[in-house]
Amino acid sequence: MEQHFYSVGDDDKRHALHQILRQRGLKQAFVFVNSKLGCARLARSLEHEGLKTTALHGDKSQDDRLKALESFKSGAVDLLVCTDVAARGLDIKDVPAVINFDIPYNAEDYVHRIGRTGRAGADGLAVNFVSSTDARLVSDIEQLIKTKIEIEAFEFEENLPDIRRQGHINDGRRMYREDAVRRGEVADKPSRMARSTARCNAPCDPFFDKPYEPATASDTPRPWEAAAVHSMVRRNIKSRRLVPALFKAG
Repeated sequence: MEQHFYSVGDDDKRHALHQILRQRGLKQAFVFVNSKLGCARLARSLEHEGLKTTALHGDKSQDDRLKALESFKSGAVDLLVCTDVAARGLDIKDVPAVINFDIPYNAEDYVHRIGRTGRAGADGLAVNFVSSTDARLVSDIEQLIKTKIEIEAFEFEENLPDIRRQGHINDGRRMYREDAVRRGEVADKPSRMARSTARCNAPCDPFFDKPYEPATASDTPRPWEAAAVHSMVRRNIKSRRLVPALFKAG
C-alpha cells in the first residue's frame, strides 16, 4: 500500500483533495474527518463543488447509514466522507484510496482507517493531510507503527513551473530546460552576456556621464537663502541653557 503524509494548511485541504483525485484518477475514496459536524460540512462543500458525495457519521440513523453505504458500493457516490464510525466493521472491498482529511486523535484509529484500502494484498493509497497543529498526533502514530514518518510538502499545480506540469522532476537542472527548448515547449532564456549587453545599450541620462565640474559662483547660496536655512535649522534645535552646579573639591 502506498502512503503519503502531506503538509497542508487547514484552508488548503479541500483544494489539495481535488488535486489528488484528479491527478490519481480516483473514482472512489473514503475521506475521514474527526468530528460529526466537520463531516457534514465537508460533505456539503464537496457536493457543491461538483463531487458526488455522501456523509456517514454517528448522528445519522441506521437507515441513513445503510443508504449511504449502498450508494457508495453501487458507485452512485464517489466520496464517502465519514468519521471513525466507518473505520471498523464495514465490509467494503476494493476501496481504491483512503484520505485522512484530519489526522485522527487516536493512533489506533489511523491503523483502522487505512485498513479500508489495500486489503488482501490489493493496491491501495493512503493520503494524510498534516496541519501545523498535528505534530503530537503524528508522533503518536510513529510510536504505534514503529516507523519514522516523512512529511512531504504538498505542491499545488498552479505553483509549479510549466515544465514541471509536463512531467519533469526538476526545472532547476540545465538538461531539462535544454531538452524542453529543443522540443519547443519553453522559450530559451537569453544568455548572461546578452542580458548584460542589453542593459548597457539601454538609454542613459547624459547628466550622469558628464565629468566632474567644480562649483561655480552661481552655485553658491545667496545671503537670504543661507539665512533661511540657518533659521530653519535653529528652530529644530533646542538651545542650551546654563544650569548652576555645585562641585565639591576632592
